Amino acid sequence: MKEKRWYHILGCFIWQNRLTGITFILYMGIFTGIFSLYNLETEAVLYAFALCLLLTAVLLAFRFRAYRNRHRERRRILKNVEILLEQLPEPENLEEEDYQDMLRELKSVLDRNLTAWQNERRESMDYYTTWVHQIKTPISVMRMNLQGEDTEENRELLAELFRIEQYVEMVLNWLRLGSDSTDFVFQEYELDKIIRQAIHKYASQFIRKRVRLFYEPADVRVLTDEKWLLFIIEQLLSNAVKYTQAGSVTITVTPDKIIRITDTGIGIAPEDLPRIFEKGFTGYNGRSDRKSTGLGLYLCRRTADRLSHKIGVESEPGAGTTVFLDLHTERLDVE
Repeated sequence: MKEKRWYHILGCFIWQNRLTGITFILYMGIFTGIFSLYNLETEAVLYAFALCLLLTAVLLAFRFRAYRNRHRERRRILKNVEILLEQLPEPENLEEEDYQDMLRELKSVLDRNLTAWQNERRESMDYYTTWVHQIKTPISVMRMNLQGEDTEENRELLAELFRIEQYVEMVLNWLRLGSDSTDFVFQEYELDKIIRQAIHKYASQFIRKRVRLFYEPADVRVLTDEKWLLFIIEQLLSNAVKYTQAGSVTITVTPDKIIRITDTGIGIAPEDLPRIFEKGFTGYNGRSDRKSTGLGLYLCRRTADRLSHKIGVESEPGAGTTVFLDLHTERLDVE
């Protein structure tokens, strides 16, 4: 919050003490009126008035200095109010004491509510994390049973089961991103290996939809977290194959470490582009598809931010979509 300049503080001080100033002027008017009734010399009245005014100005100057210092101290505490609340200046009057007591009581209530919320959230995290791991067992059993016989029906069921696995993985990553502790492991990885993992996972989806995939291997190493970057690439490939009914998906890596995933799908409406990374936003394509959750790209942006990567999208309705994932990092040399 921007700190007020001295003349703003002075204006607040004058306004706060306006009743005192009005009272002083009223008293001087009373004294002047009474002195004039006794035919006292005007010079004497003005001299007394000037002395009172000078004394009042000096007292107000000292009071303003203390007022400004107390304001600065409160602003300092405000920057770290959660840990410095007990360092509030000593109250000058009963009103300030009451306000400070209310602040301390509000902080106590907030701390109790925060503790209760953290406990409830921890319990929810534990439950959903356990659920995610438990649901993987029946999914694996169903996959093995369906792979036992190669029929059209089983292939369709396997495709739907793949979608379920995606949603389960999305839930798990949602929980991990929202947790207080993270499992990020930053080091240099070969980008080609990460991309190939994502391609291998979605190979069956490309084959099923008869969508061609073009990828030129790139000898590039990037500073990132392998698991979370893989999650982003998988989500982007999922969207590419999902909204491409015919044509191809092309993955390229530029020398400056930018991944480009281009599809020949239905594209994104111009009015939807600014909001595609918002949580829960499905846009025109999502509403027509009726299967979009509006969380995939939101999690991609959120994960990319945590990894210090940049993500962007260019698209034209009917002409396809290109997603840019900038993995470039500045190398720091120790002198």
